[in-house]
Amino acid sequence: VQLQASGGGLVQAGGSLRLSCAASGRAFSTYVIGWFRQAPGKERDFVAAITSRGGSTYYADSVKGRFTISRDNTKNTVYLQMSSLKPEDTAVHYCAADYGSLVTKNRDEYDYWGQGTLVTVSS
Repeated sequence: VQLQASGGGLVQAGGSLRLSCAASGRAFSTYVIGWFRQAPGKERDFVAAITSRGGSTYYADSVKGRFTISRDNTKNTVYLQMSSLKPEDTAVHYCAADYGSLVTKNRDEYDYWGQGTLVTVSS
Protein backbone atom coordinates (compact mmCIF):
# COMPACT_ATOMS: atom_id res chain seq x y z
CA VAL A 1 0.00 0.00 0.00
CA GLN A 2 1.21 3.53 -0.79
CA LEU A 3 0.35 6.44 1.48
CA GLN A 4 0.12 10.17 0.78
CA ALA A 5 -0.21 12.62 3.66
CA SER A 6 -1.56 16.13 3.09
CA GLY A 7 -3.23 19.03 4.84
CA GLY A 8 -0.33 20.53 6.73
CA GLY A 9 0.32 24.25 6.89
CA LEU A 10 0.88 27.27 9.08
CA VAL A 11 -1.66 27.99 11.80
CA GLN A 12 -1.78 30.16 14.90
CA ALA A 13 -1.83 28.66 18.36
CA GLY A 14 -5.36 27.63 19.27
CA GLY A 15 -6.26 26.97 15.67
CA SER A 16 -7.21 23.78 13.85
CA LEU A 17 -6.04 21.70 10.91
CA ARG A 18 -7.20 18.46 9.35
CA LEU A 19 -4.61 16.10 7.93
CA SER A 20 -5.49 13.44 5.40
CA CYS A 21 -3.73 10.18 4.58
CA ALA A 22 -4.82 8.80 1.23
CA ALA A 23 -3.90 5.24 0.36
CA SER A 24 -3.57 3.46 -2.94
CA GLY A 25 -3.50 -0.25 -3.39
CA ARG A 26 -5.79 -3.00 -2.34
CA ALA A 27 -6.94 -4.07 1.09
CA PHE A 28 -6.68 -0.65 2.75
CA SER A 29 -9.41 -1.71 5.14
CA THR A 30 -7.18 -4.46 6.55
CA TYR A 31 -4.53 -2.05 7.85
CA VAL A 32 -4.16 -0.27 11.14
CA ILE A 33 -3.22 3.33 10.34
CA GLY A 34 -1.11 5.48 12.61
CA TRP A 35 0.03 9.07 12.67
CA PHE A 36 3.50 9.99 13.89
CA ARG A 37 5.36 13.29 13.99
CA GLN A 38 8.95 14.39 14.04
CA ALA A 39 10.17 17.78 15.19
CA PRO A 40 13.63 19.03 14.17
CA GLY A 41 16.35 17.22 16.07
CA LYS A 42 13.92 14.84 17.75
CA GLU A 43 12.76 11.28 17.27
CA ARG A 44 9.63 10.33 15.39
CA ASP A 45 6.89 10.07 18.00
CA PHE A 46 3.53 8.38 18.01
CA VAL A 47 0.44 10.62 17.78
CA ALA A 48 -2.63 8.45 17.14
CA ALA A 49 -3.76 5.19 15.56
CA ILE A 50 -6.99 3.57 14.41
CA THR A 51 -7.91 -0.06 13.78
CA SER A 52 -8.69 -1.36 10.31
CA ARG A 53 -12.44 -0.82 10.55
CA GLY A 54 -12.29 2.19 12.84
CA GLY A 55 -13.61 0.47 15.92
CA SER A 56 -10.76 1.45 18.22
CA THR A 57 -8.48 4.43 18.50
CA TYR A 58 -5.38 5.21 20.54
CA TYR A 59 -3.79 8.58 21.31
CA ALA A 60 -0.60 9.88 22.78
CA ASP A 61 -1.21 11.65 26.08
CA SER A 62 0.08 14.89 24.59
CA VAL A 63 -2.77 15.08 22.05
CA LYS A 64 -5.61 13.33 23.88
CA GLY A 65 -8.71 15.50 23.92
CA ARG A 66 -7.36 17.78 21.16
CA PHE A 67 -6.87 15.42 18.20
CA THR A 68 -9.31 12.97 16.64
CA ILE A 69 -8.39 10.19 14.24
CA SER A 70 -11.00 8.73 11.91
CA ARG A 71 -11.15 6.81 8.65
CA ASP A 72 -13.37 6.36 5.61
CA ASN A 73 -12.57 3.02 4.03
CA THR A 74 -14.82 3.80 1.05
CA LYS A 75 -12.38 6.62 0.22
CA ASN A 76 -9.20 4.81 1.36
CA THR A 77 -8.48 7.77 3.61
CA VAL A 78 -7.62 8.37 7.26
CA TYR A 79 -8.02 11.79 8.85
CA LEU A 80 -6.40 13.50 11.80
CA GLN A 81 -8.46 16.42 13.04
CA MET A 82 -6.21 18.65 15.16
CA SER A 83 -7.68 21.34 17.39
CA SER A 84 -6.35 23.67 20.07
CA LEU A 85 -2.98 23.49 18.40
CA LYS A 86 0.12 24.47 20.36
CA PRO A 87 3.58 25.55 19.17
CA GLU A 88 4.93 22.24 20.45
CA ASP A 89 2.76 20.46 17.85
CA THR A 90 5.05 21.85 15.17
CA ALA A 91 6.53 18.89 13.28
CA VAL A 92 6.45 16.89 10.10
CA HIS A 93 3.48 14.55 10.45
CA TYR A 94 3.60 11.09 8.86
CA CYS A 95 0.97 8.42 8.36
CA ALA A 96 1.87 4.75 8.41
CA ALA A 97 0.17 1.40 7.83
CA ASP A 98 0.46 -1.76 9.89
CA TYR A 99 -0.93 -5.04 8.64
CA GLY A 100 -2.32 -6.09 11.98
CA SER A 101 -5.40 -6.03 14.11
CA LEU A 102 -4.26 -4.11 17.17
CA VAL A 103 -3.37 -0.44 17.39
CA THR A 104 0.20 0.16 18.42
CA LYS A 105 2.38 3.18 19.15
CA ASN A 106 5.55 1.29 18.24
CA ARG A 107 6.79 2.74 14.96
CA ASP A 108 8.76 -0.45 14.22
CA GLU A 109 5.45 -2.30 13.87
CA TYR A 110 4.42 -0.20 10.86
CA ASP A 111 5.21 -1.55 7.41
CA TYR A 112 4.50 1.38 5.09
CA TRP A 113 5.06 5.12 5.48
CA GLY A 114 3.90 8.22 3.67
CA GLN A 115 6.16 11.15 2.84
CA GLY A 116 5.03 13.51 5.62
CA THR A 117 3.32 16.88 5.78
CA LEU A 118 4.62 19.86 7.76
CA VAL A 119 2.49 21.44 10.48
CA THR A 120 3.75 24.74 11.87
CA VAL A 121 2.00 26.37 14.82
CA SER A 122 2.95 29.95 15.57
CA SER A 123 2.64 31.47 19.04
